[in-house]
Amino acid sequence: MARPLRIEFEGAVYHITSRGNEKRTIYRDDGDRLVFFKTLDNVVKKFNWLIHAYCLMENHYHLAVETIDATLSKGMRQLNGVYTQAFNKKHNRVGHLYQGRYKSILIQKDNHLLEACRYIVLNPVRAGIVTAPEGYRWSSYNAMAGSGKPESFLTTDWILSEFGANRRLAEKQYKDFIMAGIKEKDGYEISKHALVYGDDNFIERIKDHINGKGDLKEIVKKERHTGRPKIQDIIGNNVKTEDRGARNKKVIDLIYNWGYSQKEVADNLNLHYSSISKILHRGKEQAKAGVGK
Repeated sequence: MARPLRIEFEGAVYHITSRGNEKRTIYRDDGDRLVFFKTLDNVVKKFNWLIHAYCLMENHYHLAVETIDATLSKGMRQLNGVYTQAFNKKHNRVGHLYQGRYKSILIQKDNHLLEACRYIVLNPVRAGIVTAPEGYRWSSYNAMAGSGKPESFLTTDWILSEFGANRRLAEKQYKDFIMAGIKEKDGYEISKHALVYGDDNFIERIKDHINGKGDLKEIVKKERHTGRPKIQDIIGNNVKTEDRGARNKKVIDLIYNWGYSQKEVADNLNLHYSSISKILHRGKEQAKAGVGK
């Protein structure tokens, strides 16, 4: 059987699942789970990932991963490889820990990623381990809902910004959104066996890329903007003292009009990538509301 195609590009978002070999346990105790967290934290830092959601089950795990650079395969190789070595050494075993290659679903951001993240944190509920997501320690739910401290590798800004600028209100609306998923199946749960999840335009772009009929926007940014100005020319020397509104307009201009990656802009402004993502999201919301027109 042919291996599933891996599509990698800057800014891609994936739902990753990796299962134990022959459905065997991959976490025998809490110590194993903490070792996995430490390994994941190192991978996130080394390969410039964002983790929007996670859930560690007994014989598999789920991650919602955003790759700022096209490093999914390299990062997953290190994550599963290093953890396997640690697990085998601790439990005096040899051989494969995971069942073949990990599964990845390429996901369009915005509502589609929200649905995938909801599916991830509801796994323990649907498996009958707990009756409510807050009862499960090894998922990102409590950190996102404001009732637990986030792990160092977890990014909370993007998801919460989807529910509003006020953090407390956003956390409440996040909890309501997750609980609504218990009562009825959403589009993601129905489509979770697909390799790509998004709207029709997103799926067609991916299909065209696979068939060699077109390139994804993110892949060809540099080639499409050979004559563009330097980031510093647009940012200017007063970016640290000017108001945030003016700065944010420059950020949006750099990314949408000049094709710079979010990481490039973040590095030049000494901001975290998640801050750039939040600026873009707010710009979209303001555009929808007609702000500034």
